[in-house]
Amino acid sequence: MDSVSVAASFAALVVIYGVYRRYTRISLADVPGPDSTSFIMGNMKELYQGQATEADFKWQAQYGNIIRLKGSFGEDQLMISDPAALQYIFVKSGYRFPKPRDRRVLSQIVNGKGITWADGDDHKRHRRVMLPGFGAPESKAFLSLFKGCAESMSNRWADIISNSKEQSAVFDISAWLSRATLDAIGQAAFDFRFSSIDNNESALEHSYRNIMTDAFGSLSDSQIFFQGVSKYIPPRILKYLGDTSKNPRFVRMREASSVATSVAKQMVKDKAEMLLHGKGSRDIFSLLVKANMDTDAKEKLTEEELFAQMRTILFAGHETTSNTLNFVLLELARHPEMQSRLRAEIWETEAAVHARGDVDFTIADFEAMTYATAVMKEVLRYCCVVYHVHRYASQDDVLPLSQPITTRSGDVIHELPIPKGTRIVASIAAYNRNKELWGEDAHVFNPDRWLDGTAKEKKATSIGVYSNLMTFGGGVRACIGWRFAVIEFQAFLTEIVGKFEFALTDKSEHMRREACMVMSPTVEGEVESGVQLPLRVSVAPRIDKEY
Repeated sequence: MDSVSVAASFAALVVIYGVYRRYTRISLADVPGPDSTSFIMGNMKELYQGQATEADFKWQAQYGNIIRLKGSFGEDQLMISDPAALQYIFVKSGYRFPKPRDRRVLSQIVNGKGITWADGDDHKRHRRVMLPGFGAPESKAFLSLFKGCAESMSNRWADIISNSKEQSAVFDISAWLSRATLDAIGQAAFDFRFSSIDNNESALEHSYRNIMTDAFGSLSDSQIFFQGVSKYIPPRILKYLGDTSKNPRFVRMREASSVATSVAKQMVKDKAEMLLHGKGSRDIFSLLVKANMDTDAKEKLTEEELFAQMRTILFAGHETTSNTLNFVLLELARHPEMQSRLRAEIWETEAAVHARGDVDFTIADFEAMTYATAVMKEVLRYCCVVYHVHRYASQDDVLPLSQPITTRSGDVIHELPIPKGTRIVASIAAYNRNKELWGEDAHVFNPDRWLDGTAKEKKATSIGVYSNLMTFGGGVRACIGWRFAVIEFQAFLTEIVGKFEFALTDKSEHMRREACMVMSPTVEGEVESGVQLPLRVSVAPRIDKEY
């Protein structure tokens, strides 16, 4: 039986159950939000069929930071970007707001039973074992490795450009960055060389290429309908459907999962042989294995869970970083004056590094580059790759609010009672564009907000782990590798902007922010071609000899 037939079989039950819940629990009907034109689809088509974050910003401007949405069959949901409510959900009461069961099943299909799948006590156990590999000293130790991967890519670019008549070339930046960041995560996390930069036929890179757009992009009405119904399907049945469905999206996910598991098993085998011969290193996986060995038996990760952690690190560690770098280079191509200012700071710092007798940048050098840091923070704010996080209330609860909201009936409320089971879309994108937090020009790419005091990082309501942005999440489920990601970003940005100029092409004048669970760059009219970012790249001329 295919997924559509199963969905139809559950439809009648869903309607009855939905009506029952609506009339027997705390009501959210008085919370402002967009009208629904369809009882069956609710507001889900507008939320999931536009470009990433389009609906979020539109509704935020109309209704504020607490928005009532309609799910399938009239179900009330909430979209939240209010700082106090998000702090309560993620920081103060993190485990009381778990991931919805259908979302966990999806996570299991993609990456197995790893840390992104785990919840409650399981999540605490996974996080305890993994934390030693992602501390500040461990992350900083990978700087030279990241720089080496960035240099491998920039050397290839320089060769191609030097052999071109125009002394420039149009690169699909997304393809290059995907390969380079996969190499970086392979070496840092597992001391494993994929050599994707030198080998276009890397099985894992080929498998991961466009996986998000293939599996989660351009949702049809029937797919949104099934997504709405799937929340009522028992997880075991949902997992069975995911494992057996002939739907091309599920087939694609399973194929990528199979390749990643095969690679993970090979890496474990290689790692075991190295450790056997006393050649262990300080990569993340070695630290994870050591931490697991030092853990009480009942707290240890199983072999299946270890493989899942590896798949999660590989997948998340290169997908999010490569896309963030894509968007910062796109914004710098759109703003040549910002690009020139950033490059000047990189060259000035480089001269200081050489003057003291060193060759490479240090973490302290990165931290001293105020404009580079501002550019990095601004792209993390403005182009957050993970723009939605899904949660639900495991019990009746009351959300605090940063600012009161006026209900449809005219009442002004300072806190919001929510019923058990309420599904919540935490809009990371809308929080990161909240004008009360980031200034009236929050919808403008402006790194100077981090230098002129507009973006105050220390706020009354603290949520995010990095500069109070929600890009890496917050609380008990904050991104465990956020320090790793920041240092990798700094290394790549400094290397490539310090050496090259980036300019728009005819195609990159028409870029889309594709919604495929993560935000990815695609070209208008060529969405079927998947992720791409065509930019013209040339070697940056060194005008000042001192540099």
